[in-house]
Amino acid sequence: MFPTHRPRRLRSHPQLRRMVQETVVTTNDLIYPLFAVPGESVAQEVSSMPGVYQLSIDKVVEEAKEVYDLGIPAVILFGIPTEKDTDATGAWHDHGIVQKASTAVKEAVPDLIVIVDTCLCEYTQHGHCGYLETGDLTGRVLNDPTLELLKKTAVSQAKAGADIIAPSGMMDGFVQAIRAGLDEGGFEDIPIMSYAAKYSSAYYGPFRDAAESAPQFGDRRTYQMDPANSREAIKEIELDIAEGADMLMVKPALAYMDIIWQVKQASNLPVAAYNVSGEYSMVKAAALKGWVDEEKVVMETLTSFKRSGADMILTYHAKDAARWLS
Repeated sequence: MFPTHRPRRLRSHPQLRRMVQETVVTTNDLIYPLFAVPGESVAQEVSSMPGVYQLSIDKVVEEAKEVYDLGIPAVILFGIPTEKDTDATGAWHDHGIVQKASTAVKEAVPDLIVIVDTCLCEYTQHGHCGYLETGDLTGRVLNDPTLELLKKTAVSQAKAGADIIAPSGMMDGFVQAIRAGLDEGGFEDIPIMSYAAKYSSAYYGPFRDAAESAPQFGDRRTYQMDPANSREAIKEIELDIAEGADMLMVKPALAYMDIIWQVKQASNLPVAAYNVSGEYSMVKAAALKGWVDEEKVVMETLTSFKRSGADMILTYHAKDAARWLS
């Protein structure tokens, strides 16, 4: 005998499928990354990320206006400075590239939320996310001195108009240090989106081209998480929550949807998933070869992130997704 309940009954018509759809991606879920560089009228495509550009501030503003018009609520800014040094001066200088870009975007598009990446790797000569012990060539970052630089960076970014601070260096205690710095500076209402579970991943390769932030020696495994670990992610998010994080991020997303799910179950805070550069570039490369249907693959992937528990998705596909959703 046939079963009384037939799930296929609810799949028989497109409108019926829409009515019972459990997970829906909207433009409200999307955050678009932007890379700011010095100069004017600069729009240099990143060779390993088709459709993604390093942009001078005037071009960043143009992109921000387009993003807002598409209904995307937020951008996240990364900066590539003119000069780099051991103190990551460009990260926390009041006239740093991200600070100037934040101010320009907020003046041009006041209602667009500006998130700023609060890290040091783009600004150090060695490409690591903080102070290195003298002579150390393993990439081992000194934790507590780095916290002071991150605190200074966050405060300068808030002064420049950033709406959300997003620390990504995976230093122990970085949320607490930044929260203290923001509160002391009169920015008690600025939320922190912590890169709470950031893995040492091979999927970051194209981003390091875009941000010009590849380590000059060693790697980042002494501070980013081991891809083999999941319980450690819960420990990390619990620490960040206790230190005052307002939102949590899992990075990367595609190979870490189990982590997104676990983080969502372990916390009542909003959870962001970062659909990183390698994930983006693989789809772009396959689509350019005609091997996959780009729109269908991207939307299936974004839906999967949301189904796994993500409330927000940082993705280089955001503009395309917004157009497909309209």
